[in-house]
Amino acid sequence: MMSVHPLLAVLPFLVVAATACAQEPDSAGRRLSDGEVWRTDFSRHSVPLGEIVSGGPPKDGIPAIDRPRFESVREAGRWLNDRDPVMVVENGDVAKAYPLAILTWHEIVNDEVAGLPVAVTFCPLCNTALVFDRRLDRRLLDFGATGRLRHSDLVMYDRQTETWWQQATGDAIVGELEGKKLRRVPSNTLAWATARELHPNLRVLSRQTGHDRPYGRNPYAGYDDPGSGPLKRFFNRDADPRLKAMERVVAVELGVGWAAPFSALREARVANAEVKGTPLVALWSPGAASALDAAEIARGRDVGQTAVYDRRVGTRVLTFHPVKGGFRDRETGSGWTLAGRAVDGPLKGQRLRPIPHGNHFWFAWAVFRPETEVWRP
Repeated sequence: MMSVHPLLAVLPFLVVAATACAQEPDSAGRRLSDGEVWRTDFSRHSVPLGEIVSGGPPKDGIPAIDRPRFESVREAGRWLNDRDPVMVVENGDVAKAYPLAILTWHEIVNDEVAGLPVAVTFCPLCNTALVFDRRLDRRLLDFGATGRLRHSDLVMYDRQTETWWQQATGDAIVGELEGKKLRRVPSNTLAWATARELHPNLRVLSRQTGHDRPYGRNPYAGYDDPGSGPLKRFFNRDADPRLKAMERVVAVELGVGWAAPFSALREARVANAEVKGTPLVALWSPGAASALDAAEIARGRDVGQTAVYDRRVGTRVLTFHPVKGGFRDRETGSGWTLAGRAVDGPLKGQRLRPIPHGNHFWFAWAVFRPETEVWRP
């Protein structure tokens, strides 16, 4: 495969001066001042249009993957390294992995997992790796990138109505479907070594995407320096001061926001909590590289990997603590994996119910969920 210098493909995403996205639509509201043609109904919007800014590329300038190909664990192992981060989506007995080495360059994959239509999405500027059900009101949607950002976060559009969607929340913010919300599908971002161990029959997104990109290279090298902050041209406000702007957090929305900082989880490894009546546990283990640190993703510093589950098994609420190689519940002494499976003890064979979560940068979570409770050990 021919490679292209990453700066040629996506540096405009970082350096083009931001401008209001809905400047000067024509009388039908269909043509923007940059010459793009949209079928979007710009008269319907739930957010100020001035908050949505150009990220540089035009509509579909960052191309979604619409016909994904997959390969076996063995085939993927020829190019993925142990610490490469991959998004894992399960449905029934089927599990698929979507390497951030590919998603960094495409941001959206329209796919199906055992009959469940999903949009697998990743916004590098916010570290939001999220999966959505593509079904809405008996309509099947597929998604592309508008080339716009709001609060540094990817603004997607669906090709059926050209409604614009906030990736971090799944909310329709401009257009015909304004006010609708996509259903989150649980997923975990894991190290490749962990993913293949937990899911030996995993199918892995192939680099045969139909596009010419240097997969595995990080065009945002150094972006997630813990001492830095979001790019001001895309995030024109002060970040919530309770945590550092670029702190990674395990973030959950259950009626209210809840977030556990990685800096605390790295020490505790487990966060037992209750959010709006739901007892949950956030699990952390080392092993996954940051996709936004080194120029080669697999060489990024170890930021760890997470999963979030409902702590209830039947009528019993479990309390978890870390042990060598995994986790154990105090109530029965059963051993559990990061995949939420009990592998020994009285509950062997049981599975915890996954709760959708993301590993956002703090600034990106707090701007959309300012009421968030921050967990402390």
